[in-house]
Amino acid sequence: MRERTIELNGQPTRVIEAGGGWPVVLLHAFPVHAGMWRPQLEHIPQGWRFVAPDLRGFGPLRPAVSGPLSMTDYASDVEALLDALQLDRAWVGGVSMGGYVAFEVFRRIPERLYGLVLADTRPEADTPEGREGRRATSELLLAKGAEALADQIVPKLLGETSRRERNLEPLVRQMVQENGVSGLDAAIHAMRVRPDSTTDLARITIPTLILVGDEDRVTPRANSELMQREIRRSQLVVLPAAGHLSNLETPERFSAALENFLTSNI
Repeated sequence: MRERTIELNGQPTRVIEAGGGWPVVLLHAFPVHAGMWRPQLEHIPQGWRFVAPDLRGFGPLRPAVSGPLSMTDYASDVEALLDALQLDRAWVGGVSMGGYVAFEVFRRIPERLYGLVLADTRPEADTPEGREGRRATSELLLAKGAEALADQIVPKLLGETSRRERNLEPLVRQMVQENGVSGLDAAIHAMRVRPDSTTDLARITIPTLILVGDEDRVTPRANSELMQREIRRSQLVVLPAAGHLSNLETPERFSAALENFLTSNI
C-alpha cells in the first residue's frame, strides 16, 4: 500500500493505492475519507490495482474548500484522477456518497468505465425532509465542529452487530475528525442538491455490482433492490451483520463479493 499527493483541478489530493493491473477507483462515504478502504487495499486480488482518493476537501491534508460543491465537481476530480494516472478506463465504485459520485461519473464519462460498484447507496435525490435534515446538520457542523458531527452521525452509520460486537466506532470517529470543516460542509451541500439518478438506471449497461448491509438503516435494502431491478447487467449482494459502512464492518465478505464480481467480468 502506498500514499501520494496528486493535484487534481488545482486541489492537493491524497491518493492511497495498492496492487497492479486492472484499475478500480474506490470512492469513500461521507463523512469519512479514503482510509475507509484500507481493508480492501490490504488484500488486493492478483492482477488488480485499487486506487482510493480523498474526495475534495476530505482527508488528513484538510485542503480548504471555498463555497459549496456539487456532484459534478467530485466527478470532475475523478476524471482528472484518471488522466493523472494515465488510465483510459477504470472500474469505479463507491459507498454511500461515493455511490452518488459514481452515478455522476457515469453521466459525465460513461465511455471511460468498465463497470460500477454501488454499495450502501441510493439513486433518489433527497426528499424535502432530507434536505432540511442536511441543513440542520450543516448548522451543527459549523457551530460545533467535526466532533459534534461525529457524535450525531457515527451511531447511525454502523449496524447493530458492529455497535455490539466490533470496536469500530473509535476508528470511524477518528476519520470524521481528520476531515476539514469546510470540506464536510461542502459535501453536505452537494448531497443536498444532488440530482435524482433513478432515470439513469435503465441507461446503465455496463456490469454493476450492488452491495448493501442487511442492517443498513441509512440506505435500506429496498434501495438496492430497486437498482438491481432497473440496471440490466447488475447483481445484488446482501451482506449479513453489516450496516451502512459495509466494507469496514464485514471486510472479508465485502472483499470476496468484489473480487468475485471483478474477476467474472473481465
